[in-house]
Amino acid sequence: MNIIIIEDEKPAARRLNRMLGELNITVHTMLHSVKESIEWFNTNEHPDLIFLDIQLSDGLSFEIFDAITIKSSIIFTTAYDEYALKAFKLNSIDYLLKPIDDEELEVAVQKYKEQSPKKQQLQVDFEDIKKLLINPMDRTYKKRFTTKVGQHLKIFSVEDIECFYSENKGTYLHTTDNRNYLIDTTLESLEDELNPKQFFRASRKFYININAIQDIISYTNSRLQVKLNHFNEQEIIVARERVKDFKLWLE
Repeated sequence: MNIIIIEDEKPAARRLNRMLGELNITVHTMLHSVKESIEWFNTNEHPDLIFLDIQLSDGLSFEIFDAITIKSSIIFTTAYDEYALKAFKLNSIDYLLKPIDDEELEVAVQKYKEQSPKKQQLQVDFEDIKKLLINPMDRTYKKRFTTKVGQHLKIFSVEDIECFYSENKGTYLHTTDNRNYLIDTTLESLEDELNPKQFFRASRKFYININAIQDIISYTNSRLQVKLNHFNEQEIIVARERVKDFKLWLE
């Protein structure tokens, strides 16, 4: 297995090299900048696997792919937070959040080994990833939603919305005055429209507003039940696989 590391922080590169050595994996080359990487790819056979840092000393590592067609598999190593990680999940790319954990590294390498016979082609929209890497606080999110009530349009500030939920193939918002309104969108579409600091996707059926939470209760199978100030028409259960992210969101 031919592996390279692209990482501008040399201590971090050496640490990752050492950790891979403990897994009996030999790193072929360590590169430290966009310029150096482009020069190397122009004169060397491309590796099977790249451990790729995103922010290099002379720019984003995506600039490498603007100059060179890379066919290697990639595991990102990043210090970006969980909101940026959506990018990698959406594109089925492995990632390791710094500081890299030994067990997570081993799992990522094993996943690569299981997939490597297929020799995946790199099919990633790096422009989409770069958009998602923008600090959530710098992005613009919807501040209001509208819904038709009879012949009238009602406008709701996100501050007045306790949650969004789906029911019978429709999407509804629930307001702080304890009323429900059907809106013309889907929960999936809301992902790019809601500020992730304020709203969390608790399950397939619910987005909840952090300011509307009244109580959080332990539930069966390591799940959590969330009580909002007014909404009581359905149980809001945080799915087990979302509990860790939910707790981080609360902080």
